[in-house]
Amino acid sequence: MIKSVDNYPVSTLFNIEAAVVYNIPRYQREYTWGKIQWDTLFEDLLENDPSYFLGSIICINQSLDSLKIQELELVDGQQRMTTLSLLMAAIYKCYGNLELTLDMPQQIELYNLKNKLILKNSPELTRLTPQVQNNNQQDYFWVLKQAGILENAEHISNAGNRRVLRAFRHFCRRIDDVLYQATDQLAALSELIDKVNTATLVKIEVASHSDAYTLFESLNNRGVPLTAIDLIKNKLLAKLESDDAGQIDKHFNNWMKVLAYLGDDYGIQERYFRQYYNAFKPELKHIVSVPVATKSNLIHIYEKLIANDASSFLKTMMVHANLYAQIIGNKEVPDNPKLTGLLSSLENIQGVPSYLLLLLLFSKQETLELKSEHFEKIVTLLIAFFVRRNTTDTPATRDLTKIFMSLSDEATKLKGDAIYDLICKSLVNVSASDEDFIKGLSGNLYDDNKAVCRFALCAIEESVMTRESTVNLWAIEGKQYVWTIEHIFPQGDNIPESWVNMIANGDKELAQTYKQQYVHYLGNLTISGYNSTLGNKSFEEKRDRTNRKGNPVGYKNGLYLNSKLASETSWSVDKIKNRTELLVSKVVELFKLPSI
Repeated sequence: MIKSVDNYPVSTLFNIEAAVVYNIPRYQREYTWGKIQWDTLFEDLLENDPSYFLGSIICINQSLDSLKIQELELVDGQQRMTTLSLLMAAIYKCYGNLELTLDMPQQIELYNLKNKLILKNSPELTRLTPQVQNNNQQDYFWVLKQAGILENAEHISNAGNRRVLRAFRHFCRRIDDVLYQATDQLAALSELIDKVNTATLVKIEVASHSDAYTLFESLNNRGVPLTAIDLIKNKLLAKLESDDAGQIDKHFNNWMKVLAYLGDDYGIQERYFRQYYNAFKPELKHIVSVPVATKSNLIHIYEKLIANDASSFLKTMMVHANLYAQIIGNKEVPDNPKLTGLLSSLENIQGVPSYLLLLLLFSKQETLELKSEHFEKIVTLLIAFFVRRNTTDTPATRDLTKIFMSLSDEATKLKGDAIYDLICKSLVNVSASDEDFIKGLSGNLYDDNKAVCRFALCAIEESVMTRESTVNLWAIEGKQYVWTIEHIFPQGDNIPESWVNMIANGDKELAQTYKQQYVHYLGNLTISGYNSTLGNKSFEEKRDRTNRKGNPVGYKNGLYLNSKLASETSWSVDKIKNRTELLVSKVVELFKLPSI
């Protein structure tokens, strides 16, 4: 996995005699270091002895010809290496500003400094090539021209507002401050160069992107390491640039479309790539044969797929990411609002493991002769399955991917109604019985599974909504649901006196016992948009609560779940039990599995 690990001085990493260049992947995250990091690096070099340790870098070395320029892909440590290069450019610039006659050793020192930043035998090539994000690359080339190191570079407007040029100018000012205080300015510059040259970095070389990712995973002290998706992108763009030179921007834009479909959540992005492979594994086995895609083998899988045909791979990713966006709710299903709503419910009940099956069915809709009605029935079935599964933990979580991979494989051999029948039979056979489902719903459901609890309450309410009375119970403000679960008998540690009297005839110990046993029962729960205002209030206050305009916001708010509570005059353990039984029966009816 690791080709080499060595602690090198900067002078060796930037060896003027070596034809070694460090390429930051073209579309790597942009340069982000700021004044705090610039000053920390500068002061660490000034204040510490020579050979000060600066950290580590990770490079991918896939060079085959030792006589050619050795290109190392710098996948970790880009911020530090870029900053070091900018500091060296600033030192070179400050040398020129002194307008002093240099003796031979000083001229050699200046010559060597220049050739640390460009190749001695190819002065048009820079030792470090930054990424293009936010014009980092062009700004860096312009810095080297400003310093007198590079002959030709294009100035991009507003460069002075971006971090690369700001870092260079900041280092120039810091060096000027040092020189202003020095009695011998040339000696001060030489000492600074020596500090930079002797500072050390551990360079770790690996042979592949997969090895780099494995290394990231094993190092727990890294700042923000590259993700699997970063490395897949880097591998893909490098292969496409090799196959289709000059079209890198087009390919990058297409890659960004893939990520735009998936959204900004890294977990969803990674899950898509895992589920794509798991869904289409039988079709991909001639390229890569891995039993199941996991976080640890994802890079290995996609290195193989990209190496096989990078262009076709990117086109496939764009098509399937678009479909996945419909499944996860980032896009509406064209001309089918009902299916869009059902998919939203599947997400709310945490039916994520089934997405790999849906991805395959969506992509092969025509060849499998699937119509909108089929998808609506399949997703409705999946919702019922996951309500029951997530209540009972049957089947086990570890088996879900295997179940849906098997269904994906078998479904491709059938068409239309037969596919629904296959899915129905398979899921009913592995699902919990009605008895176990009822048992799971009848206990401390809120404590055992808040997600199922909320879904069940919302589903009951939604089942009686009309077009005029529809309310979005899943609306979010900030990061919180507007409608939240409300405990009728409060769940707090300190039971209010009014509740001790009502629930246990004034017996505090008995009230605590009742709270421990029944407070999280489905029958003691409802949903409210004003949960924070109800809290520990008495039953009567919760029931009759109004807002400033006099509108009911308590149990008289018009929700079906609260219809009987609105007319209750008291609350008791027996009423919790009876309401639990009623609500459980409604949930079981709503999510009954078909008979087979």
